[in-house]
Amino acid sequence: MSGADAKKERAILAYSGGLDTSVCIKWLTEKYGLEVIAVVGDVGQEHDGLEAIKAKALATGAAECLVVDMRQTFADEYLSAALAANAMYENKYPLVSALSRPLICKHLVDAAHKLGARYIAHGCTGKGNDQVRFESSILMLDPSLEIIAPVRDWDLDSREAEMAWAAEHGIDVPATNASPYSIDDNLWGRAIECGVLEDPWIEPPSDIYTMICDPQDAPDEPAYVTISFKQGIPCAIDGEPMSYLEAIYAMNEKAGAHGFGRIDMVENRLVGVKSRECYECPGALSIIAAHKALEDVCLERNVLHHKLALEQTWAECVYNGQWFSPLKEALDAFMAHTQQCVTGEVKLKLYKGSCTVVGRASDYSLYAFELATYSAEDEFDQQAAKGFIDLHALSCKVWAQNRLAMGADMHQFARVANTTCEFDGGMGSAAA
Repeated sequence: MSGADAKKERAILAYSGGLDTSVCIKWLTEKYGLEVIAVVGDVGQEHDGLEAIKAKALATGAAECLVVDMRQTFADEYLSAALAANAMYENKYPLVSALSRPLICKHLVDAAHKLGARYIAHGCTGKGNDQVRFESSILMLDPSLEIIAPVRDWDLDSREAEMAWAAEHGIDVPATNASPYSIDDNLWGRAIECGVLEDPWIEPPSDIYTMICDPQDAPDEPAYVTISFKQGIPCAIDGEPMSYLEAIYAMNEKAGAHGFGRIDMVENRLVGVKSRECYECPGALSIIAAHKALEDVCLERNVLHHKLALEQTWAECVYNGQWFSPLKEALDAFMAHTQQCVTGEVKLKLYKGSCTVVGRASDYSLYAFELATYSAEDEFDQQAAKGFIDLHALSCKVWAQNRLAMGADMHQFARVANTTCEFDGGMGSAAA
């Protein structure tokens, strides 16, 4: 770098090569006079070569571009924690983008420290979740760093205007008016939004999907896949030992080939906006389904029931950008403790867009045939049930006796009111 360049303030930019971050380089250099160091993280996303993305960053005006392979760490430290929590935001979405952001932020902060940068920049919009995730993570890792959000600050009033600005400045971007989708993907899945998807009534066009075949075109014969787990982490597929990273790749391919893993949902963003989002997560959804099935036989009832509630808390915490928060850290400790005996095998049936658990086995299984069966081998003491029920209902029985003694009409608690609503000129009335 020249002496003049060395005097410039530096900004570390989270760079993907997409529309927003490509425009950000030019914007930061021209508007703020900053020297931009782009950081590209390989978290398993689709690309034609990270070196090509690096070349694009440099051609667009970045002074330097750091390319980091984050896949192994992403699987071992981030996706393993997500699997332990069976993380599904709103019980539907396996947190694709939210899981990669804190890992990327760690590398952004590390780069800022090593290169003496005062600023970190990102290409998030002002009404998305990622701005919260990036900035919250960065501030938790180093509160002294300053954050710049060009897309949130500039005066371009639409995505179309942004594409026009890019064209005027000679910036090559993948988004076009004909295909204006905003896409983010990683090992755990692929998120697609914008364009015609902003109308929640319109069926998603087939061209948005690249990981999963159309279920109608999937093989006519089902496929059976056995996933082996060791302490909650996949360690083999169909008996072939492999790392968690390799297992994710394998299940993305196997489940995707049978049309399983598409999600079309309206989700509630942290900023208060309802957004129509489409996802394809064949590996994530199939592995989570298998993991939950193994937990069903390995975890004690009360642990399993309380874990279900905490899983939702974990998912909301991560969705909301709180990966490095003390609550998330405490939840991780609980989740990790529950995985000690989640070891065994689960058999999945993949068929034309469905993934069904059809078998589970574990040396740590708490499923006892002699207690569950209704055959002659039954060892369950049915005579013990009467005393159990008497004690189980005792508190409410005493309450009911008291209410009756005080003259209450107990039948009112069992009534179902038949209510009809009539609308006339915008006003409604209800009659019981």
